[in-house]
Amino acid sequence: MEYVYAAMLLHKAGHKIDESSVKKVLEAAGVKVDDGRVKALVAALDGVNIDEAIKNASVMAAPVAASPAAAHTEHKTESKKEDKKEDKQAEEQSAAGLSALFG
Repeated sequence: MEYVYAAMLLHKAGHKIDESSVKKVLEAAGVKVDDGRVKALVAALDGVNIDEAIKNASVMAAPVAASPAAAHTEHKTESKKEDKKEDKQAEEQSAAGLSALFG
């Protein structure tokens, strides 16, 4: 993840994202640099419009941000009885899967 952050920092600062620059940022942050990962990152970003990629990523993340609140509300309304029923079903499915391996 720190490799991607280094590239984003360089982009935001207006610097070219190349192996040397990424290595310098990572070293300055105290990260042990893996040359293979740096090369892979630079190659993957070659020809990518980073501003457009960030814009598209933030649009996709917006619906996900609302989801945890909805999931929390749904979880509160479930009864303990339903949870126990789901646990029992999961145990039965696990047992059936194990018998298929050995039966």
